[in-house]
Amino acid sequence: MIHEAQNPKLKPVAQKLCKDMTKEERHLWYDFLKALPVNVHRQKVIGPYIVDFYSSQGKMVIELDGSQHLEPERRQMDAYFPCGGISSVICFANATFPFGGRLRVMEPAKTR
Repeated sequence: MIHEAQNPKLKPVAQKLCKDMTKEERHLWYDFLKALPVNVHRQKVIGPYIVDFYSSQGKMVIELDGSQHLEPERRQMDAYFPCGGISSVICFANATFPFGGRLRVMEPAKTR
């Protein structure tokens, strides 16, 4: 599990990003993530990073700025989450959202 302290300077940045979502982020949030039966946070500060979307119940990070993850300095971020047991879904903003099957993992198992 990731126990690194959050950078307090990132919180106002995350709040601004939350208010100024991209068209793709709005689409994913309002048309899919908001309706899930688990909590999904927008622009969540985790350790030294701000992620687009995060579900603690599903232990999943969703990043829509996929092209930035091709840059060498972003590889540290990509390696950070798996070390804490968090899965990452990285999508290019202009790609079709492949979330139908993957995000079902976040839904709680039904008890019998």
